[in-house]
This record gives sequence, structure tokens and C-alpha cells, in this order.
Amino acid sequence: MINIAKHDTLKTSHRTLKILAVLLWVIGGVMLIRKASELIFEAYALRSTSPWVWFAIALGFLLGGLKAKYLFRKACKKNLARIDALQNPKLWQFYRPHFFLFLALMIGTGATLSRLAHGSFPFLLSVAVLDLSIATALLGSSVVFWQEKAFSK
Repeated sequence: MINIAKHDTLKTSHRTLKILAVLLWVIGGVMLIRKASELIFEAYALRSTSPWVWFAIALGFLLGGLKAKYLFRKACKKNLARIDALQNPKLWQFYRPHFFLFLALMIGTGATLSRLAHGSFPFLLSVAVLDLSIATALLGSSVVFWQEKAFSK
């Protein structure tokens, strides 16, 4: 039987891990923008004259900008430093194992909230604000990968 942890074909470069990390980060942001847009369109269809739709969009961007600046940028920098410190990088190490568990929990929770929100104007807007804020934080903090010249190594 093959021991996957010692198998040489799963070795990779620090640069590849950083590319995989930013790809997952950006794809997550894009998917959340798509999801938030669908929720906002549904809320708009329910109450097209309500100013709360526009307020929710602005609030999502504002909260996301704050999250990007004060939380997510730090997380990106810590992950890049962690990747640089790996002695013998393996393909799956672009994030820590507990990050993937947390990601699965977040995706499941987000999908459940979206399903529960259908038909409820305030719930739709609340979930849209949450999704839009996380998307903005992900995309806004992704600049760390380029500012830190993460792909040069």
C-alpha cells in the first residue's frame, strides 16, 4: 500500500501553494458575489421600491471593507508566512486542514441560510449583506498576495 504522506509526486513548490491559496480565495469571493446578487434580485422583486435593497448593498460593501482591512489581510499574511515556512511542501498544504473543515461548515451554513431566506424580504437582505461582506473581504484582501510578491518564490 502507498503511504500518501511520503509519496514524492505530491510534493510541490511554495509558489504553487500560494497560487492555489489565492485561487480558492478569489473563487470564493466571486461565488459569494453571485449568490448575494441572486438574493438581492429576489428581494428587489419582492419590494422594488424599498430603499433597504440599496442600503443592504452599501452595508455589505462597508462591512466587507472593514473585514478585509482588519481581519482577512492578516489571515492572508499569516498563511503566506506559513507556506514559506514549510520545509517540504505538499499539494494539499495551501491551507491548514482545519481551514477546509471551517470552509465546509461555512458553505453548508450559507446554503442553508439562502434556502431559508426565500420569500422573506428582511431575511434575503440579511443573508445578502453577509455574503456580500464576506465576498468583499475575500476579494479586497486578496491584494496581499500581489503586494507581498507572493508568487516570486
